[in-house]
Amino acid sequence: MSISLDTTVSSLMTNRRRVGALKSLGVLTVLDAVTYYPFRVADPVPILPLRDISVGASAAFAGTVQELRVRPLAARRGYRVEALVEDSAFAVEHGAKPSSANLVFFSYKKHFVDWLSSRLEQGTQLVVQGDSSFFNDRLQFTHPETLVVGKDVASAQEGLTRVSRPRPVYHANSRISSEHIHESIVSMLQTLSDSNEPHTASPSEPQDEVAAVDSSASGVRMISATDLSKAIPDILPEPVRVSNGLLHRAEAFVGMHEPSGAAEFAKAIETLRFEEAFISQTALLRSREGVRATPGYACPFDEEHTLSREFISSLPFDLTGGQREVIASIEQDMAKQYPMQRLLQGEVGSGKTVVCVAAMLQAVDAGNQAVLVAPTQVLAEQHYQTISSMIQKLPASALATTGSTTAASIPVVLLTGGMRLAQRRKVLALAASGEPCIVVATHAAFSTTFQAPNLALVVIDEQHRFGVEQREALRRKNDIAPHLLIMTATPIPRTAALTWFGDLDISELRELPGGRKPIRTIVVQEADSGTMSRMFLHIRQRIESGERAYIVCPRIDDTSEVEEDPQGVSLLPVDESDQESSVLALHSVEEIERRLQALPQLQGIRIASLTGRDDDGTKQQVMHDFALGESPVLVATTVIEVGVDVPQASCIVVFDADRFGLSQLHQLRGRVGRGGTNSWAFFVSRAEQDSIAAQRLAIIEHSSDGTAIAQADLELRGAGDVLGDAQSGGHSSLKLLRVVKDADVVVRARKQAAELLAKDPELSQETSLAGAVLDFMRGNESFLATT
Repeated sequence: MSISLDTTVSSLMTNRRRVGALKSLGVLTVLDAVTYYPFRVADPVPILPLRDISVGASAAFAGTVQELRVRPLAARRGYRVEALVEDSAFAVEHGAKPSSANLVFFSYKKHFVDWLSSRLEQGTQLVVQGDSSFFNDRLQFTHPETLVVGKDVASAQEGLTRVSRPRPVYHANSRISSEHIHESIVSMLQTLSDSNEPHTASPSEPQDEVAAVDSSASGVRMISATDLSKAIPDILPEPVRVSNGLLHRAEAFVGMHEPSGAAEFAKAIETLRFEEAFISQTALLRSREGVRATPGYACPFDEEHTLSREFISSLPFDLTGGQREVIASIEQDMAKQYPMQRLLQGEVGSGKTVVCVAAMLQAVDAGNQAVLVAPTQVLAEQHYQTISSMIQKLPASALATTGSTTAASIPVVLLTGGMRLAQRRKVLALAASGEPCIVVATHAAFSTTFQAPNLALVVIDEQHRFGVEQREALRRKNDIAPHLLIMTATPIPRTAALTWFGDLDISELRELPGGRKPIRTIVVQEADSGTMSRMFLHIRQRIESGERAYIVCPRIDDTSEVEEDPQGVSLLPVDESDQESSVLALHSVEEIERRLQALPQLQGIRIASLTGRDDDGTKQQVMHDFALGESPVLVATTVIEVGVDVPQASCIVVFDADRFGLSQLHQLRGRVGRGGTNSWAFFVSRAEQDSIAAQRLAIIEHSSDGTAIAQADLELRGAGDVLGDAQSGGHSSLKLLRVVKDADVVVRARKQAAELLAKDPELSQETSLAGAVLDFMRGNESFLATT
């Protein structure tokens, strides 16, 4: 049979244990294997005569088997195979006196012992590489890599070159070692290069033991990149590859898994990293053009007389320059015949809600419907109240001049999973009627019962809280695709946004509305009882001044894990160097609430709690009491992270802050200072002063620039944690590309991909690239934000 990159591993390997072990790593096909990349290469192994090898060192040498002994193990089942090897000719060649060493192998399988004995017969020429030890007054190598070579010098030298070259190191598990992963991948590459001849191990050749002896009596075989290129076509167009000075894909795979040195390994990484960038950017650009070929709702606007203009005029404050610019861009986008796709990112409190209301009014003004989807019920209810209040303040003359609705009102309705059935049916009926309206919803908008035949605009708030499948559920409800506005307060560096949302137009709001004062941020060591006491005394003073305080904990109670709801937190692992934090349990809402009630500084103050486990009615009542000041201290999980707006809140305390990401701490910090008062954020930490966690907290303590914080967060944590799993690439084809460090690679790849698509939009001349792009788009829906 002929094999290809799509050939399954199970059809090539007779060892079921090895197949199962590779499957546990996600390696099912040859392509999975060759793209299971090592994370580093070990240093080259020195080639030395036995007399020059010190105990405990790793080295390679050539020798001849002088004696072979097989002994059963008395204490337990199994055998000890011991070969005495002498390096006489090799030592003389290197100007040293001959010496000898024992090669030792252990196995409980008799058939392996028999096979090994047949390869280590007296007089056999070997090349050996392994870690040395000393036993019974002789140098010893236990389970070394051993190649059978010819008696000629060239064969021995070729074998020494192979075993001494830098070794790739792979992420392994308890079922398979890095060495076995390497052996399996190299075997598949060799099979591919051998003119697509089938490769199956001899029935007598055991594959489940350490790679002890090469079964090939003809000596060492090296992988030919030239032959391999016949089975692995290049994906990058030849002009692109040459202009960037990159390797052929087959050469890159060889350089990754069988590098001759560190330089070849680095060049292979450079090539495959650019390949990932080029494929992803080509896919994003094609997706973008595909959407523009899709019919959408044209929502024209009149610069003088529109609901959105009247709405802006009715606001009691002036818009920032950034808000005006973004609103103008959205007005132009929504007036076009194809769907808008725009990502709006802005600092906490930068005024994204005003922008989205203006966009929704443009849709309603054109006789259509708009829906705003929020990740939590608390945030959805807050958006509903805010938008309803804004709409009610519109002058009657503004409503009367529109042809899309009556002067009475513009319907603004709330749709959540916790609504009473009668209320829910009423909202669903209004949406299904097609009447112009604004729907504020939670995940309930993704259900099949929600139908809006004239849905012209979908606004997704805090986009990283939703999966792509959920967003697509709204887009697929009607034949005409709605405009899409995605909002996030999680700052994303420009290059990262280009990588993850390259098929969207990107707008940013950097200016904060007037009256917002900077939040003072203080990192507090929990062990510092004096500072902790002063912190709670300060909170008492702020409460007596009519203000509010949040206390945030990662867990609900002492028996629960970190809260796992849509607004939950993904905590960072403990620094390995921080042994104290690693043994301390995370604080919980239940525990901290008890402790606060016992504090003398907070005596007489009502303390409430809020978690994702609370029912909808409890959440509403707790937030109502907190806003009114009846319970001015709120102990909560990160349920309050997104969008909760209580202007009187001036203090926030985050326990176990060293276990949160920087972007999330920045979000939490944004819950206070929204009423123009002085405000404080206290990040309580148990991290050691010189730990990485302490360095992370120092960044946010001294910076309020969300973009700079997000940049540092990406560098420290990776894109998956910062942007959310739905856009992390953790399950995508991106294995080498780094969104921060490889920003220049992404920009260069995008430019060259755009040039290629301008000449060949259908990639008809680049079939391998077209196939890779198609595979990428099929397997990476979580990468493509809206396709």
